[in-house]
Amino acid sequence: MNASPRESAEGLRLAIFTDTYPPHMNGVAAALGRLAQAVRERGGEARVVTTSDPRAPSTEADVRRWPSIPFWAYPQLRVAAPPPGYIARELAAWRPTLVHVATPFGVGLAARRAAQALGVPMVTSYHTSFSQYATFYKLGKLSAPGWSFLRWFHNSGLRTYCPSDAIREELDENGFRNTRIWSRGVDMSRFNPSRRSAEMRTRFGAGPDTIVVAYIGRIAAEKGLAVAAAAMRRLEGDRSIRFVVVGEGPYEKRMRALAPADTVFTGRLSGDALAEAYASADLFLFPSTTDTFGQVLLEAMASGLPVVAADAGATREVLGASAGALAPPGDDAALAAEILRLAGNSAERSRLAAKASRIASERSWISVFDNLVRDYKEVALAPTVT
Repeated sequence: MNASPRESAEGLRLAIFTDTYPPHMNGVAAALGRLAQAVRERGGEARVVTTSDPRAPSTEADVRRWPSIPFWAYPQLRVAAPPPGYIARELAAWRPTLVHVATPFGVGLAARRAAQALGVPMVTSYHTSFSQYATFYKLGKLSAPGWSFLRWFHNSGLRTYCPSDAIREELDENGFRNTRIWSRGVDMSRFNPSRRSAEMRTRFGAGPDTIVVAYIGRIAAEKGLAVAAAAMRRLEGDRSIRFVVVGEGPYEKRMRALAPADTVFTGRLSGDALAEAYASADLFLFPSTTDTFGQVLLEAMASGLPVVAADAGATREVLGASAGALAPPGDDAALAAEILRLAGNSAERSRLAAKASRIASERSWISVFDNLVRDYKEVALAPTVT
């Protein structure tokens, strides 16, 4: 149902600059991949400039990759420093009507400078709470200077797109200008309860009566996984509950050490296997307080999973009223108590699952990109109006 475009992008030539792009597996990369596809499906043109990746296809339509190296704190991500002159030549040769800079790192910084030099209308998007992440990666006291840098970066564009109202309010409070919402959708044809698989549950080591509690996403410190592991440990003696962790990331070794011994780690899953993993669980665990949206929340909800999550602004916004169980941030005891409560109450799980599915069904990718393309055209046609 998400395949039929409506808002035309004809005449739009969009240049996307980002330091993360598929095959990177994270919410930012996935959203940008969908963005490029949506613009092309609607009759526009999209070119992506990003970092190199050994897993990338040898040929990609309208994707330019600059040589990069793994980021020391997170090897699954890569960093590059293309000279602004290279980016400026790319822009001048391709003649975009709009530049979208998605990340404030090497590729994004070079693109910002080049777009300004050439006078091409530019927008940015805010995806990651970098100031909060600094705590987890021991980058020092980045909070105040971090906000200063991010204001400088984003306020140089004609728009800053935010994934949720909670994040938009935070940015507005910190002096960001011209903020707009670019929300997220979910593909209900891929993520839905019919994907539940007996074979996948066997892979989880789960019997018919086992309650599978799944964490699906990047295995990274900022995702609140130390709290999740502590909550798991509190329930370790309950043999009716099986914890499953789907994904990869720099915190995996530590997570394996912290989690109960019988926790199942599947590694990275994609495609049908990922959809089956969601639908084959019974509860979805989301301990993060740093996510600006939480795409995996929507995918879990579409798959018919009740959610047990840390109580944070963006998470509350995605879940809606009474569509999940919330625990105070950092409180592993409360998180464990909510898991145990729902594990023993099938009627409540069914009620939450039905509500979650309804909420997810209202978040169409078509409407998301209708709104974004409409705003793109407003910026591109009237770049002096902010």
